[in-house]
Amino acid sequence: MKKKTILIALCLLVLGITSFTPPKPAAAKEQFIEIYTKYGKITVKLYNETPKHRDNFIKLVKEGFYDSLLFHRVIPTFMIQAGDPKSKYAVAGDALGEGELPYSIPAEFNKKLYHKRGALAAARTDNPEKASSANQFYIVQGRTFTIDELIAYENSINYTAKRKLFGEMMQSDSMKAKLNDYTLRGDKEGLHAYMLSMQDVIDKLYAPQEFKFSANQVIDYLQFGGAPHLDENYTVFGEVVSGLNVVDVIAGLKSDTIDRPFVDVRIKMKLLK
Repeated sequence: MKKKTILIALCLLVLGITSFTPPKPAAAKEQFIEIYTKYGKITVKLYNETPKHRDNFIKLVKEGFYDSLLFHRVIPTFMIQAGDPKSKYAVAGDALGEGELPYSIPAEFNKKLYHKRGALAAARTDNPEKASSANQFYIVQGRTFTIDELIAYENSINYTAKRKLFGEMMQSDSMKAKLNDYTLRGDKEGLHAYMLSMQDVIDKLYAPQEFKFSANQVIDYLQFGGAPHLDENYTVFGEVVSGLNVVDVIAGLKSDTIDRPFVDVRIKMKLLK
C-alpha cells in the first residue's frame, strides 16, 4: 500500500512538471520622446525591435545632446532632418548636415518597420554596410503613391540587389577563368549563352530574398503616404504618435538651395517617464 502511494505521488509530480508552462517574459516597456519646437510638440515612440538605435537615441536625449540643434534640412512631401551638432551655433547661410559623432550604429532593418508617414529613421553616409549615423535622424512627411509606382520601386530594389550579387560572382576565380576562355577563343555566341545561363542562376539564388512590399506597406503608401524608396536602405526606429501637423508645418517652410529653412527651427527633447 505504501509503495502504491509513493508511485501515485511520483506520477502526479511528473505530470505537474511536464504540464508546467513557463510564464512569457514581460514585453519591454515602450519609450516615448517629446520633441519641442516653436511650431508645437512632436511625440515619437521608439521601437523595441531596433534596440541599438533606441538605446543610443535615449542616451543622447538624456545627455541633452539634441537641445538647441536645428531641423537643418526640410523637403516638402519627403522629410525633415535634424541632429547635426554644428547646427547649434550655425549662422544664416552655413551649410549643415556633415556633423557626426565618432561612431555609427549597425543597421537594424525589419520588414515590419518601414517609411510610412510619420516614421522616425536614422540618416547615414553612403557606406556599404548601411550603418546609421549616431546622431542625425529624420521624420518622414511623405506623399501617397500609386500601385505602378510601388511596383517600379520593387523592381528597382531587386534589380540593384541582383546586380550586386552578379558583381560578387564575377570576382570568383572560376567565373573569371570561364570568361577569359571565351574571350581568348573569340567565342561571342558561347559567351552570350554563358551570361544568359548565369542570369538564370542569379534569379534562382536571389528568389528567396526578393523584395516585395507587404500588404500593410501597400495600404499605408496608397492611403496615407510615406517614402517607400528608402525601405531596406535606412533604419526606421520609431514613429510619430502625435504632432504630425507640426511635421507638416516644418516641412513646408521656405528653404535655400541646400534645403536649409530660412527660419531657424530649434529643438529640445525630453524622455517621457
